[in-house]
Amino acid sequence: MENTLFIGKVHQQIPELPSTNTFAMDWASKSRPPEGAVVQTDKQTDGRGQFGSRWLTNPGENLTLSIILYPGWLMLQQQFLLSMAVALAVHDVLLALDLTDASIKWPNDLMLGNRKTAGILLQNSIKGHMMDCSVVGIGLNVNQTAFPADLPHATSLRLHAQRNFNLNEIAQALFSALESRYLQLKAGKTSEISAAYHHNLYGADAVHAFALPSGVQIQRRIKGVDAPSGRIALEEPDSGITTSHDIKSVQLIL
Repeated sequence: MENTLFIGKVHQQIPELPSTNTFAMDWASKSRPPEGAVVQTDKQTDGRGQFGSRWLTNPGENLTLSIILYPGWLMLQQQFLLSMAVALAVHDVLLALDLTDASIKWPNDLMLGNRKTAGILLQNSIKGHMMDCSVVGIGLNVNQTAFPADLPHATSLRLHAQRNFNLNEIAQALFSALESRYLQLKAGKTSEISAAYHHNLYGADAVHAFALPSGVQIQRRIKGVDAPSGRIALEEPDSGITTSHDIKSVQLIL
């Protein structure tokens, strides 16, 4: 990639894989490729999203890739800042395509209006109290026009914008945006990253339905997300009492 310093300079394009994240993690553990190495496939047969959900896409119509990073300068308790930076990078690409109603749904899904167009899965290895290696998996629905019935809130860039997109151009834009946000984080500009994330947070200061692990649904107002921990602050509309939750204790219902 000519428009980046390191992301995408080493790039494996593999026609079919069970999971780009699994391949990248194995690659990183065995040979430690250069930072920014990318694994991309046209057909992913066993992709995973947040909470163990499956990530299903039509072959050749979307971006399915993983990037290997080595954020050894980031403390373990700050790892959600990397998640924020990655989500912002994808958001930057959507804005550059004039998709101005793009937003980030906690923790790191990308929305167009009220529909999901991208998912991010970070899998990290640690060394002591610091991060060591992070495999950043990104699935971006680009040109797909039909989705399974059990994914009623899925969309793509093409469906939303009513035009076709060049996958290679979007991949290059994504690598450039990710490198920019990653270097911003490395430079210690955490307050800027947090502010940008909150500015583009889906449903901020509005009441939404959330599901508890028990299956019970609650109505809460989204007040913000703690940058280092990734915990979301939710306010009970009637009492005004605010509580903090991690990604395993509540899920936002679309």
